[in-house]
Amino acid sequence: MKYKISGHEKFSLRYTWLPKAVIALKQDRKIFSKFDDAIILMGVGKNMVHSIKFWTLSTQIAEQDGDGGLAITEFGNALFDTNGLDPYLEDIKTLWLLHWKLSFQKEMPLLAWDYLLNRWHEPEITKSSVMDVFESEKDKIQTNPSSTTLKDHFDTFIRTYVPTRGPKGVIKEDNLDSPLVELELLQKIGEKTNKSPSGKHEPIYVFRREEKPEISPELFVYCLHDFFINAHPNESTLPFHEISIGHGSPGQIFKLSEKDLRNRLENIEKDTSGELVYKESSSIQQLHMNTNMNTNMNTNKLLRKIY
Repeated sequence: MKYKISGHEKFSLRYTWLPKAVIALKQDRKIFSKFDDAIILMGVGKNMVHSIKFWTLSTQIAEQDGDGGLAITEFGNALFDTNGLDPYLEDIKTLWLLHWKLSFQKEMPLLAWDYLLNRWHEPEITKSSVMDVFESEKDKIQTNPSSTTLKDHFDTFIRTYVPTRGPKGVIKEDNLDSPLVELELLQKIGEKTNKSPSGKHEPIYVFRREEKPEISPELFVYCLHDFFINAHPNESTLPFHEISIGHGSPGQIFKLSEKDLRNRLENIEKDTSGELVYKESSSIQQLHMNTNMNTNMNTNKLLRKIY
């Protein structure tokens, strides 16, 4: 698997960027190749234009069209069109969806998202410990990045989810533009002395693994269906452990507790009118997909059921 780490220009996602990108791409699908026009149209600097393009692609709001431009995806149109489901990015369910799209990517996933959500098994996250792992993953990145680039990538991941605080613990205003902070998925719990000779202190982060009622049944079904058809396209059943801890699974991406996940699966037959059925006994724990689900409940229909 090859990873992507650059393009964000060290900027985390901002509230206005994705709606702005959709508006701009509707006017000119090659706008991101015309920096002077993009700067004027979006009201940002050149580096931010690069970053907006990165986040627009990474959240799957748009995709490369093969002709030097970007095409808005069905997902992007459904959300951010003028009459879209959430054109101003006001609903927390949209934020969870964007987190899902950032984190669940089959081709060229973002290193920090893919590794820390799926493969990081330590209870705590620190920059120094993550850097050791990222350095060992360098051969899976096409550009063979420097240590500084890897650190910038980690810092961008952190700023995307954790509010930046000043010396007295006050949240800095300029960080409020990062919408995924609202998810409270990643939390700073303290500091520790790192392994460097300087013995500097560094923050300690943990994922929030409590129940997440803000992830509605409809949102969970959308992401579970997405995982089912893209990660396991030839399967009609999935075992519980694959949904819980499988690479790219809803359990991993959303950091759901086992109790929360079981409760959701036990209700899924009702939530999907029988299109998905979960069976659990002493010998079996698995989810079954109706063979007609992709006809009866396509991705766009499932998306619209969320709102």
